Amino acid sequence: VQLQASGGGLVQAGGSLRLSCAASRRTFTSSAVGWFRQAPGKEREFVAAITWSGISTIYADTVKGRFTISSDNAKATVYLQMNSLAPEDTARYYCASGPALHPATSRYPYWGQGTLVTVSS
Repeated sequence: VQLQASGGGLVQAGGSLRLSCAASRRTFTSSAVGWFRQAPGKEREFVAAITWSGISTIYADTVKGRFTISSDNAKATVYLQMNSLAPEDTARYYCASGPALHPATSRYPYWGQGTLVTVSS
């Protein structure tokens, strides 16, 4: 499974961005897709995840109510709509796929290259 993340950029605080994660193919071993982020000097952290069916989602507390994850099976693409962005959301955002919905990075064997999100104050 290959993943391609896109949609990052520079945005002012309070603005919005939508990230996309396109998968080359889906297999039964990749039932879920997660978004993670890593700021300079910090560990990679969980943001949100969704099953390909779109039925189940989980979010980090820091993004609940501001970010929305969704999936489009026909396009094999997962989206992350980010609203009310703040400078602390600045990071490289990665999408990853794995066999189950989980917030731990270790549960996702397939990773994309990441897309940079910068939020200015």
